[in-house]
Order: sequence, then C-alpha cells, then structure tokens
Amino acid sequence: MNLQAIKASCSTCNLRELCLPIGLNEEQMERIDTIVAVRRKVKRGALLFHNGEAFSSLYAIRTGFFKTSVATEDGRDQVTGFQMAGEIIGLDGIVNDHHTCDAVALEDAEVCVMPFDKLEELSREVTVLQNHVHKVMSREIVREHGVMLLLGSMRAEERLAAFVLNLVQRLHTRGFSASELVLRMTREEIGSYLGLKLETVSRTFSKFVEEGIVEVKQRHIRILDTDALKRIVNNQHGCE
Repeated sequence: MNLQAIKASCSTCNLRELCLPIGLNEEQMERIDTIVAVRRKVKRGALLFHNGEAFSSLYAIRTGFFKTSVATEDGRDQVTGFQMAGEIIGLDGIVNDHHTCDAVALEDAEVCVMPFDKLEELSREVTVLQNHVHKVMSREIVREHGVMLLLGSMRAEERLAAFVLNLVQRLHTRGFSASELVLRMTREEIGSYLGLKLETVSRTFSKFVEEGIVEVKQRHIRILDTDALKRIVNNQHGCE
C-alpha cells in the first residue's frame, strides 16, 4: 500500500530537534502531536505532491530522500532541490495555495503530515513555534540564494565540490559520517540541479578521484581531502 496512516508522535521522534523548535513544554508538544497525527509512506519513484496540486500540508521527512523538480518549457525535468530526513518539504505551496513543483521520493520514504491551517493556528499561540516556522522559511530562501550564486558564478569543479560538501554536512548533522555518503540521486539529477551536463558531472568526479580528493564506487563517495574540496569552492571567493 502506497499511503499508510500511522499515529505519529513528535515527542518521541529522534528527529524532533531538526523539525521542531527546542524549548516546547509538555503541553505544547502534546498539541503538536494532535496536529501531526498522520505519517505517510511514499514508495521510491512515487510523488509526494505534484505541480499544480492544491496546497494543504507541510511534510516533515522522517526517513528517506526526495527531489523537487519543475518541467521546463521544452519538457525537460529541472531539479530544484534535494531534501532529506529532518527537513521540511512543501513550503512552495504557501504562496498561491498550490504546489509549484513535483516532489518525488528517491528511495522508500516516510513523512509526517502537518496540516498548514492547524499549524498556523497553533503558531499564533505558541510564539516559539511561529519563530521556528519563519526560520525554516528563511532557511529555504537563503538556500535558494546560495543555489543562484552557485549557478551564476561558479565553474563546474566549484559547483560539484560545493554540492558534495553541503550534502555531507547536512548528513553529518543527522549523525552520519562527515566523510562518507551514498548518493541517492543519479549523476544526471545532480547535473540538472547544478546546471551541468551529465558528462561534465562524470568528468569532474573522475578529476577529483585522480587528484586523490575523493574515492568513488558507483554511488558511494568517500572524501579523502575535505580541505581540498573547500579550497576548490573558495577559489571563487578569495580567502573566505
């Protein structure tokens, strides 16, 4: 079964500190638990929501990995982001009450459904929650600005190095290795996100391997020289 409703409990979730603000008391946690009452399973390759769909909820990713994408005028699939456990997805729908992109599971995933009207209502009463929702939105804006900078001013090597560093840092925040990761997305999807051709992504990875910066075995990447990746990124911006 693709969709499965299960009783969710934020208070006992080990990703709580990534999704929710710190400092909520027991009563406030219980009220959030009543809002986030449903979890939804999404099979690999299935849509969580699609472009044009009516917006009703935000989704906290509990397990798994997603990509968001939009169809370009010439019919191509343009990847706009990758989201992982502990992150909120669906913010694009707030502006016009409908989603402006597709969200596809890159592996079997599970999300906690947060009905936005109820979340907004509770946010007005619990200011720490309201502040947190604003921070999540702000983080998304900052991320988009970062991507624009990446695409506008960086060479292929800098784009890929920044992408790998960002991904491993986000995973490390969730308790994973600071130097190893398994790519849930294809090289083609990475290229779409970074504005690079598939061949360029493959060639750049090969260059990093030749220079002893990373080890690559299919989708498994081990970073051998983090400082070298940082130097590649900072080359664009002097001694940042």
